[in-house]
Amino acid sequence: MSKLNMKEWINEIIQKKEVVAMPIMTHPGIEMIGKTVRDAVTDGQVHYNAIKALSEKYPTAAATVIMDLTVEAEAFGAEIVFPENEVPSVVGRLLNDEEAIDKLEIPALNKGRIPQYLKANMLAAKTITDRPVFAGCIGPYSLAGRLYDMSEIMMLIYINPEAANSLLKKCSDFILRYCMALKATGVNGVVMAEPAAGLLSDEDCTQYSSVFIKEIVEKVQDDHFTVILHNCGNTGHCTKAMVATGAAAYHFGNKIDMVEALKEVPADALAMGNLDPVSLFKAATPEVMKKATLDLLEATRSYPNFVLSSGCDTPPHTPSENIDAFFAALNEFNNA
Repeated sequence: MSKLNMKEWINEIIQKKEVVAMPIMTHPGIEMIGKTVRDAVTDGQVHYNAIKALSEKYPTAAATVIMDLTVEAEAFGAEIVFPENEVPSVVGRLLNDEEAIDKLEIPALNKGRIPQYLKANMLAAKTITDRPVFAGCIGPYSLAGRLYDMSEIMMLIYINPEAANSLLKKCSDFILRYCMALKATGVNGVVMAEPAAGLLSDEDCTQYSSVFIKEIVEKVQDDHFTVILHNCGNTGHCTKAMVATGAAAYHFGNKIDMVEALKEVPADALAMGNLDPVSLFKAATPEVMKKATLDLLEATRSYPNFVLSSGCDTPPHTPSENIDAFFAALNEFNNA
């Protein structure tokens, strides 16, 4: 298979008259194949089967893997709980003080479920050849918060910025290695989820997140591999910091005004978002879902770099009628 040139793919989307859609969704695929969330997040084959099933059913611009923000924390040694039908979560704190940061070792890529995730990506890259496949990973600040505790890390950056930077550097080094391994599976890019950085001011987001992400972007992003930076914590106050990373695409959550976000994203980078995954995709009626999708398409009409998406990963038990309504709205808008 010839390697997809991602710069050309992005450019094509921008040049195209029609809008394309790339919702972040894997859960509907898990349900389609009759498996549980726990099955998918612990077994690379099941995870891949879900991605494949979705890519066969929906006309998405790209296939995406599950947004699981516990994989990297688990590799470092954090304790994870695995509910059967919800995404896993981190329990407690792995690092209780600054001394623990000093002693923290960067894990190898055979720890925890990393091998299962690499397997899912490899299988998807090998068999889904009609569109790009995007892997997933966590961002450095969000990972640091999961290891040190979210409110504690916010205090640490003020009390002891040196210790915070040391932890961020370790997180960042690991994410870089993981991204290199993901790239080696043959996928076309990675959606890096950095929601916790949305809790920071633009200046702090730059200093404690974007600086580290920019380094990763510079090392992994090229003609064949795209970094999509996702920050659903950004309400509009740190779009500038996101753009400073140099990622080729930005993915926004439902808390932001998509048109305002588009004003700050460079015209040659994609801006994706931002229909509410819970109140719309999961809980709305198909009619409400369709109307909200059409309203967003109408509002963003003058931005050729806009890609229609969910504001975050669509949750388990999202009704297929709502996903159908989302695509029906896109179809109607494009054919109007």
